[in-house]
Amino acid sequence: MNPEAARNRDSAVDQRGGTRNPFDVMDVPNPNDRQVLEFATATKLASTSDDENAGAWATESGLDHDTLGGNWSSRWNGGADPTIPGDAKDKWKQGRAEVRTAEDRVYILFDWNNGARKGLIDARREGTTRLVGKYINLTDPKIICPWVGSVVSNQRIDGQWSRGRLDFRR
Repeated sequence: MNPEAARNRDSAVDQRGGTRNPFDVMDVPNPNDRQVLEFATATKLASTSDDENAGAWATESGLDHDTLGGNWSSRWNGGADPTIPGDAKDKWKQGRAEVRTAEDRVYILFDWNNGARKGLIDARREGTTRLVGKYINLTDPKIICPWVGSVVSNQRIDGQWSRGRLDFRR
């Protein structure tokens, strides 16, 4: 999607007065902006068998893995959450996630710290495996960062945000 089409999509949907995302939570602002496009150009995910997301770590498991949508496990690193005692940038914060799709968009609502904190990713599909968009911390909305994902399978999404990893498994 070119930047002009992305701007038109964002402004047209925002004029509706509702949310773009299917979870009816705060929308990710400008999920296709220049910062996202620049981050996506510079970010390459190998998605290999020795990737740090390749090993089994998920706690959520759905019965139907024929589609991307549904329940997942989430984890991220690269930032310290001040509400978690002893947290550090290199420590993984794990939680649950739900993936929903709408046309060329993939929305991922996820939590961590036993559900006390929540985030939303709004990404567009580029081909069949690449996801490009942005993340917002719904608990602390001033935290907004670009995110790029690689759909390895309906059981694994490798993700990179501007400070570290943000991955999904089931």
